[in-house]
This record gives sequence, C-alpha cells and structure tokens, in this order.
Amino acid sequence: MTALPSVSYSITVRLEVPAGGSTVSKLTTAVEQAGGLVTALDVTASGHERLRIDVTCAAADTEHAGRLVEAMRAVPGVEIGRVSDRTFLMHLGGKISMEAKHPIRNRDDLSMIYTPGVARVCLAIANNPDDARRLTIKRNSVAVVTDGSAVLGLGNIGPKAALPVMEGKAALFKRFAGIDAWPLCLDTQDPDEIVSIVKAIAPGFAGINLEDISAPRCFEIEARLREELDIPVFHDDQHGTAVVVLAALYNALRVVGKDISNVRVVLSGAGAAGTAILKLLLAAGVKDTCVADIDGVIHTERDGLSPELRWIAENTNAAKYSGNLKGAVAGADVFIGVSAPNILTGADIATMNDDAIVFALANPTPEVDPTEAGEHAAVVATGRSDYPNQINNVLVFPGVFRGLLDAQSSKVSVEMELAAAKALAGVVTDEELNATYIVPSVFHPEVHTMVAHAVRDAAGGKAPAAELFPDDSPTL
Repeated sequence: MTALPSVSYSITVRLEVPAGGSTVSKLTTAVEQAGGLVTALDVTASGHERLRIDVTCAAADTEHAGRLVEAMRAVPGVEIGRVSDRTFLMHLGGKISMEAKHPIRNRDDLSMIYTPGVARVCLAIANNPDDARRLTIKRNSVAVVTDGSAVLGLGNIGPKAALPVMEGKAALFKRFAGIDAWPLCLDTQDPDEIVSIVKAIAPGFAGINLEDISAPRCFEIEARLREELDIPVFHDDQHGTAVVVLAALYNALRVVGKDISNVRVVLSGAGAAGTAILKLLLAAGVKDTCVADIDGVIHTERDGLSPELRWIAENTNAAKYSGNLKGAVAGADVFIGVSAPNILTGADIATMNDDAIVFALANPTPEVDPTEAGEHAAVVATGRSDYPNQINNVLVFPGVFRGLLDAQSSKVSVEMELAAAKALAGVVTDEELNATYIVPSVFHPEVHTMVAHAVRDAAGGKAPAAELFPDDSPTL
C-alpha cells in the first residue's frame, strides 16, 4: 500500500525566487511531480528582484519530504532557505499548559486563593474527605499514566519519548470533554511499582487513564488498580478500542442487514486491544468467534498457552479450528484486525461470506490493503484518517470519562462500555448511515455529549446542576 501525502508529514519551506516569470508555477509543478501536495503558498517579502515565499506541502513520510525539498531546489532560480517540519513546530515547548481559573490581582485575591484563606478549605476536607471532589480540581481531573512500553506502533520507547503522546491525550481530553488531564510518564516498567505509584497519586484525581502499557502486564496493572482504588481505572488501549470497534460493528451490521448474534467474527490480535474487543463482543451477543495471533488460531489444544490465551481458547473457536488466519477468515462475516500489516490479501477477503465486514486497524499499514478489501467486502474500516470509516479511540475516551466524572463513579463496568458503544453508534442516523459512514467524525457536535450521557446514566449518575448553587456546593 503506497502512503499518500499527509498533514502529519507537512513541511514549510522558506525560499527565494526571481520576481516575475513562471518560477512559482514551476515550484508547484515540481512538488506535484515528486508526489507531494502544495497546500499553501505565501509571499512573505517582496523586492524588485526577488520574492521570498513560504511553500507548505504535504509529504508521505520524512524521506519523501526531503525529496520534495530537493525537487524545489532543482527549479532554476530557487534558493532554499529554512525548512520547517510543521508537526515538530507544533510540539515545541509541549502542547499543554496549566492556567488559573481565578485572577490574582490584589491582596484579597491572594488571601482567598492561597494563605490564609486556603487553610479553612484544607480543614474542611480533613474533616470530610469527600469534600475534595467539590473543593479541588480533583472532581474534573484525570491522570494519563504510561510507562512507555507500548507507544502507538513504536514499541517500548520509554517514558520520555512517550510524553508527546500523553500531552496529546491530555489536549484531547480538554478539547472534547472539558476535562483537565495530566500526563504522568513513569520511569519504571515494574507492575508492582506502577501500581504503587498510581495508588499514591490517586487522591488528586477522579479517574485514571492507563495508556500505552504493554500486554500482558497491562492486564495485571489494570485489574489490581481497579480492585484497590475508589476511582475508575480505564486502559484506553483496551476498552476505548473495544467500545469504538463495537459501535462501528453495530452500524456496519445495520448496513449489511445482519444480526450480531448470527455473524461469525474472526479477530487477528490477542494483545491488550484484541482481548478487550473480544470480551466486549461476547458481552454484546456475538456467539461465533475465532482469534488468531502470530502463532496461528488459538485453540484449547495448542501448546504453551498463557493464562490470557487459555481464557481466549476456552471462550472462542467452538469448532476447534487449528489452522492459520487465512483459513479462518474463509466463510466469516466479520474480520477485525488489531495486529500486523499485510497479513491478508484481497483474495483472502474474497473467501468471506457475502456482505463481509472488514476492520483492518493496524497502523500505519493495515492488515489488508483497504482498496483490495473493498473489492470484495461490503464495509471496510481502518485506523487511518485518509480512508473512510476511521476507527479511532478519540471518539470514546473523552465522553466516557466525562460521564464517569459527572456520575462521580468509582468504577468502569461492562454495562457502561456497552452503553457507550450504543450511544456512539446512535450518533449516525438512519439517513446518514452508509457503507463509507459507519462512525461519526470526532468533531461531530453530539459525539462526546451522547457518550457521556450514556455512561453517566449507566453509572447511575444525574445531570450536573446548572444553577448558581448546585446540590454539591459547600454550605456554611
């Protein structure tokens, strides 16, 4: 699959060209012939002899960006100045910051926000610890916790290299749910230490979002924290992925007219995401499933099964098929991949049942080329933004946590996840639904609100009060 130009690899090249003539049009042609896409062309200075121009263009990857620069350099009369990677520019100095909610303009402000007034608030919380939710940032704060062991598709790159992702996550929490999220990158990959650290910092937060922690350690860490904390713990790589996949499947099944209880689902990938997807699919009513990993289809007679794989074997593959993934997809209704690139071909998809559904979610290269898959499947989705039906966790986690925080929930349940999936699917109306629109845009105005309301209701919470003195306001 050939990568297309993307804003993720966009560059801005500052250069000078002779005034007048056709040099500018030659620049655009050179970029396009080199496979790039010019998205902006701005004159930043002008003289009688020369023009200074900022050319912004999209490339397919870093190497391709370099080729675009050389293509522009080869145009007669062009002098290249500075080349800026727009993504790196956006990350300079980080992407988030803290700001005060109240101005500190004079001594009175200082006395109430800090000393001596703050002491009275501290004593109130000491006398009634539940007041921490009402009188501090705790009520609207989530810790985004990682050890850097499974960052995006980059692997174990460590906590410092994971920080840009955690910052981005925090920015998304704020943008889409109004939640104050704080990136916490831990310099340890020991499960005991991670559990201990998260327990120690938990008093300042109303929820914990675990992120980019490798399997199988992530299962143990999440399970222990859920058991030992009185605030919800949500591993987004597991449950966020599962919720958005189920929502997309609900709508894909609406497109092809099949019932979730009657379809055969083949899943590629038995790590954190794959296991969570499987469990939520089973809870949603899927009855016929088969899971494959790097060693083939998982079944009860396979040697060397870990406890996690043993559970999968005992709860799937009733036919006890012991072959490979290609054989498993033959006759299947649904393929869901959260594994590795290019492990299937269009010919493999052709062996699936009529009106097949394919979710090839490996990034950046899916399990099967989406174009090839589309020749045989009725509905195709990926994790990429340059194809229709992008299945992305950002559709889920802001609304889920907004609902959890509004309900003051102490846990996350399967019922809440199912409610979130149904709400997300319901954002796409019958009039909007089609094979290339099974999930809404993350910028759809109803997405996060509807997910939040569904989770809040499933958690037994109530709508936040809008009056000046809500029910949970402090009293004298």
